[in-house]
Amino acid sequence: MTDTIFALASGAGRAAIAVLRLSGAGCGTVLQRLAGPLPQPRMASLRRLRAPASGEVLDEALVLWFPGPRSYTGEDSAELHLHGGRAVLEGVSAALLDCGARPAEPGEFTRRAFLNNRLDLTAAEGIADLIDAETAAQRRQALRQAGGALAERYAGWATRLTRLLAHQEAAIEFAEDGLPNSLEDEMRAAAAALAAEIRRHLDDGGRGERLREGLWAAILGAPNAGKSSLLNALAGREAAIVSATAGTTRDVVEVRLELGGVPVLLADTAGLRETADEIEAEGVRRARRRAEEADLVIAVFAADVPPDAGTLAMAAPGTVVVANKADLAPAPAEIGGVAPLAVSARSGEGLDALREALAAAATARAGLSAEAGLTRPRHRAALTEAAAWLDEAVAAPLPELASEALRAAVRSLGRLTGRVGVEDVLDVVFGDFCIGK
Repeated sequence: MTDTIFALASGAGRAAIAVLRLSGAGCGTVLQRLAGPLPQPRMASLRRLRAPASGEVLDEALVLWFPGPRSYTGEDSAELHLHGGRAVLEGVSAALLDCGARPAEPGEFTRRAFLNNRLDLTAAEGIADLIDAETAAQRRQALRQAGGALAERYAGWATRLTRLLAHQEAAIEFAEDGLPNSLEDEMRAAAAALAAEIRRHLDDGGRGERLREGLWAAILGAPNAGKSSLLNALAGREAAIVSATAGTTRDVVEVRLELGGVPVLLADTAGLRETADEIEAEGVRRARRRAEEADLVIAVFAADVPPDAGTLAMAAPGTVVVANKADLAPAPAEIGGVAPLAVSARSGEGLDALREALAAAATARAGLSAEAGLTRPRHRAALTEAAAWLDEAVAAPLPELASEALRAAVRSLGRLTGRVGVEDVLDVVFGDFCIGK
């Protein structure tokens, strides 16, 4: 990590301002060759940037200097706030190359921050999520994780585990030195309590992962129930073809929505019915598969037609049931034991109430919880493994086997924050970052 890297940290394309970030041991030297004497730390200084070889003025820019370790990466770092024209960026980038700097790899700034103990892996992932956040709820979850909420909880568990391991090792090594006989019983009780605490954390219904990735929702119902019209009404645009001809929708049509701060991929599907048409039958098969995969199902039937058996089967607790075409006939009081929402996609009647119901359902499945939760499958896998090893420690017939199980649990927790056994996850974590981060 002795080389100096640089990358565009602002958006690509023509703009008033473009920001180039630099980091590395030679950052100060590079900056001096380009802009003259180093400015006061963390104070913007207006400088003329010159090409080192020719002395040509490349731009008049604001220069900021962040000497390590008080920088994002923990290394000497700098920012060049340039005019955003392509020629300026190309000229300054060429000058940086002449000075010995190189373009950064994706996520390399944050990777250096991790390696310099400025943050742990969960915080690094929170920063990546913050960059990708599309909704306010995603932003809040990412900020909480980037601020160290998960790291604090996991570090507490790791500290307790390490203490348990130390006591267990002491009980083995100094068994003849008069240590209390209750040490091993205390270890087993504490290990069981920690395993239960981890499992309570795991038993969150996948809310954090769903909020981060977004929910899958599917609109299902009989042909001509008005599913496509409802999708268009919720999307606010003509996303799906609407026709009085039954069976018009034969494939899955998707739109992205935000419901209660949760990103949702809403799918219109083919009408559910038995058909001899090969293409329509494939559409029905895909509709049923999407229903099986969906986090949220919206069962739609036409208020002016008696519900068919297929719609009745979908009207179960947890499903949002909609009586569409309420402008043509009143909705029944209940269907399949569930009170339907009376809606008219044509007139707009009941759409606000439907949006509120969908937002409530989305936040119930993936809303921001009061505590920092799991946001990635790798978190869940490591914690599940740690809890299993704690169970092994509790049930171990020999002290030595209990000690090995505790040591394995420590390694599992360590992989979460990146302080133990991290080599195999670094590339995965930082490879998803954008270039300038």
